Amino acid sequence: MNRKNLLQWLPYVLLAVVLFTDLRTVVFGTLQRGLLATGLWQADEPRLPATAPVLATSSVGYPHNLPLLDMNGQEVNLSSLKGKVVFVNLWASWCPPCVAEMPGIHALYKKLDPKKVAFVMISLDQNPAKARNLLQRKGYTFPVYFPTDNLPAPFDSNSIPSTVILAPDGQVAARHDGMADYDTPEFKAALEKLALPRGASRLTLFCLCCCP
Repeated sequence: MNRKNLLQWLPYVLLAVVLFTDLRTVVFGTLQRGLLATGLWQADEPRLPATAPVLATSSVGYPHNLPLLDMNGQEVNLSSLKGKVVFVNLWASWCPPCVAEMPGIHALYKKLDPKKVAFVMISLDQNPAKARNLLQRKGYTFPVYFPTDNLPAPFDSNSIPSTVILAPDGQVAARHDGMADYDTPEFKAALEKLALPRGASRLTLFCLCCCP
């Protein structure tokens, strides 16, 4: 094959490399993030309804028994976060929309008081090393966990990224399947209001509306 033919085939080779290797996630995630930054593509924006559904509580006063493994392999349970607003996000290193929304989640994480709002980033990577490599490469410091079994409701989802927001008593304040822009003043304020003691202020809860 001569040089001219090689040049003709080069774009197809590069496309195959992007589509069928780990570069796919990096390239598509970067493109999606770039479109968000330019405003050419609008991600979902948090909006506020009046109330949140009430879940039946368990015998220990918290409705969620969700065992997880932290990055060191130690078992923790979501119930240990009772009393805090909990931002639960399901993601994977091979998921371009997950990668695209992560900078916004990390920026929000750094702005909030960890004594009031906890972040639980649940990786669905079958190989935990891939999740660790992504965190190290991007410099993300939010807590990441791995499920020990199938995820129960309300955390089970047919698609990722998927996010569930829990009130301090475990009520589901919001759930959203798909990418969203969480790093907004309005969303930050909503989480901080949700973290206030009951009765201290009229709580404004929120849902995340899907793009058309």
